[in-house]
This record gives sequence, structure tokens and C-alpha cells, in this order.
Amino acid sequence: MTSPITAGHQLHTDALVADAHNDLLMLVVRRPPQLWATYFRDIWYPQLRKGGVDLQVLPIFIDHEFTPEGALRESLRMVEAAHRIAEGNPDLVALCRTGAEIDTAIESGRMALVLALEGCPQIDTDIELLQTFARLGVRIVSFTHFGRTALADGSGEDLTGSRLTRAGVEALALLESLGMAIDVSHLGATAVDHVLELATRPVIATHSSSRSLHDHHRNLSDDHIRGIAATGGLICVNLYAGYLTTEPPTLDHVVAHIEHLTDLAGPTKVGIGSDFVADLFAEKVPTCDRPLIIEGTNTEILVPGLEGPSGLPLVSHALLTAGHHENEVRGIAGSNLARFLGATRH
Repeated sequence: MTSPITAGHQLHTDALVADAHNDLLMLVVRRPPQLWATYFRDIWYPQLRKGGVDLQVLPIFIDHEFTPEGALRESLRMVEAAHRIAEGNPDLVALCRTGAEIDTAIESGRMALVLALEGCPQIDTDIELLQTFARLGVRIVSFTHFGRTALADGSGEDLTGSRLTRAGVEALALLESLGMAIDVSHLGATAVDHVLELATRPVIATHSSSRSLHDHHRNLSDDHIRGIAATGGLICVNLYAGYLTTEPPTLDHVVAHIEHLTDLAGPTKVGIGSDFVADLFAEKVPTCDRPLIIEGTNTEILVPGLEGPSGLPLVSHALLTAGHHENEVRGIAGSNLARFLGATRH
């Protein structure tokens, strides 16, 4: 008889595994351009493959040091890095623009990479640049991070009660016309309401958890979870401990958030958006500033085993152990996200 842990890990190995959020491009572009492809191949590809990842969304996030003047330039460097990763490792990965390209990459044994914009400081009110980024391969867009952009307020500004700006409304319409997905993770609560009022296509939250289980502004209310599902969209659970609990984090907290989302949205509307930060903070945060405390949370406290992509099989194992059906676990592990990305393309 197969042991439960073997069964869980075997299911994960056999499943299509997809992650809606890993900021690894921020670390790639810290290297000289001639090393971008080899750095990814030597450092990140082994971790992703150990985690079973077949499909990885790569956000383009612009740190404060580059805003406002350098935001567009740094964004283009990150786009170029993604293209060089794919061109330098054609046997391992493919940069995908369509659902068909994702299918082709995975069927050939390669990892499918999909670009996203996290926040839009490089856009400001020049929303026509969203079409430029679409031409370059970007398929998912969020309008802001914690703070304010010309398109919307982030969740850190919830007290403003702001909806999308006029430019934000125009940007949403343009994204829908281009077949690009709007991402509401990081968006302020009232702005999420506004998106759900306007959206005519499926909406995604690439890395958000449940506000009912942990009252953090980065998490989604039950109404928002239901609203995203009603668009035909997807909510991808954030595995970062600070958004899961104030207690010492465990895999049980991850399972609890997933179960709450599936109860509200249905098991076909839930995925994983890991938001792994350990490698990022280890390299970017000086020793004198550690531990890094953000909003009273020690950013170095992580769910044991989920320090990076190689830990993803633990989530599938925990769900299977908790009694979830194999098909449901497979969907959450990745096929739901793969299906969503196929459905949001022309």
C-alpha cells in the first residue's frame, strides 16, 4: 500500500503545477545581462523543477529606488531578461503569450513562463503603453502595489475609499479588448468593487488569501472572493506567512485559507500564487536592516517547508491528507490557473 506522503507527492509530480506569482525576475536583473540566462538555469530552474512547476507567472515589479523616473527603463530590462532566459534555455523553458503556447511548452516537457505587470508605475496615465507591453508578451496586469498610482489606490491606502481613476477605467477596458487579465491582488478594497462592477471578462487575484481568516488589507473579503468567482475568474492563495496568520505558521494555515476559498468560490476557482520572498529579501535587504519588519510583521517568518518553490509538493500533500479529492488537488496545484490563462486569451 502506498503511504500518504508518497501518494501526495506522487499526485503532485503527476499534476500540472502552476504558480501565479514569483518575483524572481527582480533577482535576475541584478546580474550582468550576459548572465541572466545562466543564472536562471543554475539557480532558479532546479528549484522550480523540484517543486514540480510546469507554468510560472513572472511579475514585473518595480522597486521604489526606480520610481518614478526609472520605472519604464527597469520594466523593459525585466522584459528583456525574461526573453533572454527563454532564448538562452530553449530546451528548458518557453515564454508564452497564448494558451496554445502554454500547452505546447508543457507538452514538450518545457516550463511555460508568462509575464505580468505588478503595479503600473511605468504606465502612469499613458495607458497605450499597456498595448506595448502586450506586444512584448505581458498577459496579466495589476494597477498598483501597496500605494497609489495614476490608475488606482493599493490596499495600503484603503482608508481613502478610492475607486479606479478615469485612467484606470480606460485601462481596464483596454486590457479586456486586448484579452489581457486584470489582477486585483494589491488593489484597494473599494477599487476591487469598482473592477467587479466594470469587468466583462474573468478577473484574477494572483496572490491573495482570505481576510475572514486573517484580517490583513492584502487579503480578500468574502464578497470579493465570490465576486471574482462570479466573473469566471480565479483566486490564487498567497503562501506568505504574514498574510495567513499571526500565529506560528504551519501548513494547516495554508490549507485553511484554501478551504475557505473553495467553500466560497468553488474548487475550480482556486490556485496558488506563492509570493516566495526568502531569496529576494536575503539578497536585497542589508544585514543591518534585518529582520525586516513591515506593518509589525517579521518578513523572515515563513511557513516551514515553504521557503521556496521546491516546497510546493507539501501543499498538495497537505490537501490530500486533509481529505480533498485528487481532482480538486490537481486543479488547485495548477490546472485551474492553466485553464484560466487559456480562457483569457484570444
